[in-house]
Amino acid sequence: MTDSGDEMYQLGKRLFPICRSLTGNGVRETLQILKEEFPELEIFSVPSGMKAFDWTVPDEWNVHDAYILDPSGKKVIDFKESNLHVVGYSEPVDKTLDLADLVERIHTLPEQPDAIPYITSYYSRYWGFCATEKQITALQPGKYRAVIDSQLEPGELNYGEIILPGESEKEILISTYVCHPSMANNELSGPLVSIYLGKWLKTLKNRKYTYRIVFVPETIGAIVYISRHLESLKQNVIAGFMVTCVGDERAYSYLPSRNGETLADHAARHALKHIDPAYKVYEWRDRGSDERQYCSPGVDLPVATIMRSKYAEYPEYHTSLDNFDLVTPKGLTGGLNALKQAVSIIENNCYPKINVLCEPQLGKRGLYPSLSTKDTQSQVQLMMDFMSYADGTKSLLEIADMVNCSFFDLHRIYVKLDEANLIE
Repeated sequence: MTDSGDEMYQLGKRLFPICRSLTGNGVRETLQILKEEFPELEIFSVPSGMKAFDWTVPDEWNVHDAYILDPSGKKVIDFKESNLHVVGYSEPVDKTLDLADLVERIHTLPEQPDAIPYITSYYSRYWGFCATEKQITALQPGKYRAVIDSQLEPGELNYGEIILPGESEKEILISTYVCHPSMANNELSGPLVSIYLGKWLKTLKNRKYTYRIVFVPETIGAIVYISRHLESLKQNVIAGFMVTCVGDERAYSYLPSRNGETLADHAARHALKHIDPAYKVYEWRDRGSDERQYCSPGVDLPVATIMRSKYAEYPEYHTSLDNFDLVTPKGLTGGLNALKQAVSIIENNCYPKINVLCEPQLGKRGLYPSLSTKDTQSQVQLMMDFMSYADGTKSLLEIADMVNCSFFDLHRIYVKLDEANLIE
């Protein structure tokens, strides 16, 4: 795991050219590559037309080629240069249009003239292209041919699932999505970090909890997954994390569950506080990913979100500028580390209870330093503060927040007291 940042980065660059959407060959290819990395990943499918609560699985979409030819026959927009050039779920078309009519079907970002926007039309029939503002302003009047070679017909929706059993049937849910085309932070950083989080979890000798890691198309995929597993999820999930936008180096961010005070929320806030005290805190009203589904009324799963730069809050979001210049090995490593710390907090959390009356004599147990310095005094004070709150009603995480120290520093003290038979 020492080179996980570089490994995630290289895997991401392999996945980057694939044209993903809610359904189709791109999702299947992506899941198969992730399965190469993590053989325990199982791939599932559900048919188009399947009902999932208030939603219906759409037809499957695949695009083979798309381009626009100018009056001289030259390609001025080419899907093979960037899969963002086609509006997601565009129906097939082969038309000749005047420039004035064509530009009505081409989406740009005038305020970002070098960026191709990411546009979709999943649930209504449409066709269109996306381009940079510079590309469109360079076009001359005349007849243009617009071609989209796509298929939109009944098929299937695919998703992936990893189950890592633990000592308990109680679960920690990790969810990410695999439905966006070539974007690095908003799309690929989530699956990359989730796979490597799973690899790290496999190395733990004694996992307390069972881990459920899912790779779904955003929104409809999560709704389908919940509809198929709702009873089990509600019964077993004690904490969960959405994993998205975890690959850049600009910030750390946290978006709470709808409840806001679940174990996942407390673990996320504590981990980020000790990684970057200036991390950004958002409100539930700022939600935008599958936490909307996991935390919805009646589902009510304890799912919080840990991110680097939050979706919709960085300028490259949903554009061709969201690439592997923005996402870096260091950024991915930071995202992975934040998730690992939050999960480790939950794995090692407990309700400690001191088992002697009054303060124990630390010296005879080798827990009191023979020399008194400022550093040893602070360590003894932290140990004494910990024991003063260890009455069995407060968790280790709660006590760490109360005494304003890192959970992991306090856990080391807990281990020493446990070895000295002072803690239950």
